[in-house]
Amino acid sequence: MSAKAKPDKAAKPKLDKAEKAEAKRAKRAASKQRRQQMFQAFNMQRKQDKALIPIMLGAVLGSAALFFGIGWIFGLHWALLPIGIMIGLLIGVLIFGRRLQGSVYKQADGQPGATGWALDNMRGQWRVTQGVAGTTQLDVVHRVLGRPGVILVAEGAPHRVKGLLAQEKKRVARLVGKIPIYEVTVGNDEGQVPLRKLQMHLNKLPRNVTAKQMDIIEGRLGALTARSAALPKGPMPQGAKMRSIQRATRRR
Repeated sequence: MSAKAKPDKAAKPKLDKAEKAEAKRAKRAASKQRRQQMFQAFNMQRKQDKALIPIMLGAVLGSAALFFGIGWIFGLHWALLPIGIMIGLLIGVLIFGRRLQGSVYKQADGQPGATGWALDNMRGQWRVTQGVAGTTQLDVVHRVLGRPGVILVAEGAPHRVKGLLAQEKKRVARLVGKIPIYEVTVGNDEGQVPLRKLQMHLNKLPRNVTAKQMDIIEGRLGALTARSAALPKGPMPQGAKMRSIQRATRRR
């Protein structure tokens, strides 16, 4: 009988090293890509926002001067200056992020599909169903499930989305019972919510349901997805990615 081949004990460590090396390369590549994207976004923003660099520079210098002054008063002299510079840099990055976000929303405002994009990019535990109702004129109603209850968010001509909202609210009410249903129309006219303030508006709504109730409601509302309308395919501004905007339901 032939002797059984002994397992190569050196093979596994070699594979582990190769996997770790590959993981490091992938991590470095991802980090490099993020830096490139950030640099591109910064270049785009500074070209159209001439006040960006002066404001960011002012934040760094102001923070550095403040901490230097505090250190001088308490006899620490230059000790607090590096801390002031670091905090100033952090403030500058936050300013850049806010101004970039404002610029993106400004470019997206009024374009077909902008509301769906904004909902798709919301932070928090929102469960978004895109395009539950719509018209051929690119009027769309999206359904959002969250701690406030069910929120129907519409974009399009007010006289057309009014009927869409009423119809969808009636359908939803049959399934959710006493759970609150809110109606929101995105726009810049009276009684509408501007696109840039949409998430802020939703966050201000009262919390009426628990996470467990959300699961139950989501299961009931799943029956309504058969009549979902197609989303408009309008152009979006640079930097605003429509991540999986046509998927039926998105859970965060």
